[in-house]
Amino acid sequence: MRIYETPGVHYERADASGGGIAALRTDIAGFVGLTRRGPPGIAVPVESARQFEAWFGEPIDNGYLAYSARAFFENGGRRMWAVRVASDAASTAGLTLEDAAGPAWRIDASSPGVWGNALALRVTEQRRAQTRAIVDAVDLARVHVADSAGFAAASLVECRAGALVETARVAAVEAASHTLVLGAPLALLPANAALRVETITYALEVFDGGRLVALHDGLSLIPEAGRYGPLVLKQPWQTPDTRRPDENGSRAPQADLALDYFRVARNRGAVAPPVVVIRELRSQPRRDALRPLVSVGGAAPAAPMPLRGGADGLAALVADDFIGAVAPPGTDTESAAAMRRGLACLEAVDEIALVAVPDIHIQPRPPHGTLPPPECVVDRCIPVSPPAASPLPPPVGDRPPRFPLADIYRVQAAMVGHCEKKRDRLALLDAPFDACAKLSYSVNELRAWRSRFETKFAALYAPWLAVVDPLRSRGARALTRAIPPSGHVAGQCAAIDLRAGVHVAPANVALQWVQDTTLAFDEERHGVLNTLGLNVVRALPGRGVRVLGARALSSDSDWRFINVRRLMSMIEKAIDVSIQWAVFEPNDWRTRAKLTLVLSSFLRELWAHGALVGSSADEAYFVRCDETNNPPAARDRGELLIEVGVAATVPFEFIVLRIGRDASGFAVSGEGFAATEGA
Repeated sequence: MRIYETPGVHYERADASGGGIAALRTDIAGFVGLTRRGPPGIAVPVESARQFEAWFGEPIDNGYLAYSARAFFENGGRRMWAVRVASDAASTAGLTLEDAAGPAWRIDASSPGVWGNALALRVTEQRRAQTRAIVDAVDLARVHVADSAGFAAASLVECRAGALVETARVAAVEAASHTLVLGAPLALLPANAALRVETITYALEVFDGGRLVALHDGLSLIPEAGRYGPLVLKQPWQTPDTRRPDENGSRAPQADLALDYFRVARNRGAVAPPVVVIRELRSQPRRDALRPLVSVGGAAPAAPMPLRGGADGLAALVADDFIGAVAPPGTDTESAAAMRRGLACLEAVDEIALVAVPDIHIQPRPPHGTLPPPECVVDRCIPVSPPAASPLPPPVGDRPPRFPLADIYRVQAAMVGHCEKKRDRLALLDAPFDACAKLSYSVNELRAWRSRFETKFAALYAPWLAVVDPLRSRGARALTRAIPPSGHVAGQCAAIDLRAGVHVAPANVALQWVQDTTLAFDEERHGVLNTLGLNVVRALPGRGVRVLGARALSSDSDWRFINVRRLMSMIEKAIDVSIQWAVFEPNDWRTRAKLTLVLSSFLRELWAHGALVGSSADEAYFVRCDETNNPPAARDRGELLIEVGVAATVPFEFIVLRIGRDASGFAVSGEGFAATEGA
């Protein structure tokens, strides 16, 4: 016990948790796919459909990820991580602003893609403060002004005396003596010269498709200024030290900076990037001889300048762009960042419990901008009013390839391998589109596809789902669009986990934001597919569209149901995270008793919530950590063995009603049958 000597109030830490174990979240999903914009090769946490659009844009013709994200949140999901897939051919649109000495700023779209070609910028000078002044008679770096209001340190000013004009940086403002201290003596203006001094900043207007979407004013050319352009308009994970190249002309890789940013911000949310970002092109900005931008065109408003050079690079996509790779130890930082893309970006995110890659099944279609608009029939009885200004059509990029079954299998096999390696997540596999398009041969195609997998860390779903297409109002589009079911399934899993628990099978709940299925399986075909372990989505009269299956792709009866696998993964991970404190503790009966107590308390809580089956706690689980399984020889090696056994609850798949006659009338009895007795 600590002995206090100084009178007063002293605080001591009293942790009442006692090292207990808490159940972990299992509702968080990770998605990989194609989007309109967004940082490629970086896992971004998203907690709403609007936040997803802020990062990745609205739905596109040649991508399913935006549809899957909306389906996830519409069905009860609360948090997901999204990774944008892009090829090496993707490029970022931008333009360069110059001063009298050459290139000064590079303004780029915040992420690669043809979407940046729809952006246009208008940069105008702002001269918000001006006053009369006189150059000091002795020190040409001091200017005496009539009024110092509006002037601040680290601001760019223009000093004009007749035809002589010189720009300078304000190093300090002496308000008491109404004096501006410049960063360097004036070279063109003599002592005692009468001047007109004006501040110079810039306003940046950003237009998307002809509509004003952002306005940034008061941007400064001076790095020390609080409104320095490259500091104000930068990626959220970009630090002041990385806003321009260092002396060797190198920068820290963007992917590594973003990875660190999202690791820190994952619990408090991530700030979406601005529409455009600014980079300083001068390795050593001339702090004492800065010149105004000459490519702006003076203080008068000019026409917006379009950004050029953006490309999606979708035609160059390959399966490896969806898979990526984890760099081996010893790989340099830039090479590791280049290898990390697609599914590999989810390796570093520990909280993910569900994984889906819907866009490997992409079915390319012509962009809505290339379709003829519907015929407009004018009613002559209605007064004609001036039409409202409509935004310019979005630029049309290239189309992705239609991946063959071999590439689809490679990506889904990588998903399974990823989940088996992490052991804390489940792969949600979408059946190929062709297998869900024609009922005549769909069962054979689905049976063949299911036979490719044997794992307890994945589940396969069919058919696809028809949803209301948000792009229907932008061209001659159908009202609905078929998308893979993984987004809806992930949202349903998340909602059930949050409402009841991970031990409840994610099935037999009406799906939201869905109109129909691409195929209508009958009872016979459904029975064949369910026996194979394929989860069928069906539209039931009066009950909506529901997932009627909760099986994993495993022939082992102990791991037949996905809720059993996910419950065991949660238990394993929760125990692993929560008992790390025991490493290097004394290997004696006290430590073993503490571990037995916390593990038993955790499992008893799960049993009380129905996650474990048994009429008593002794039937539901056991924890063994004593001298029987920790002999002296093991303790001498520094080992501690804990044996934990649980009886996970399994769902009913079949409920049988038996109706018959007895001596006095009819009798009805019911029995429920599960496919396995325990796990």
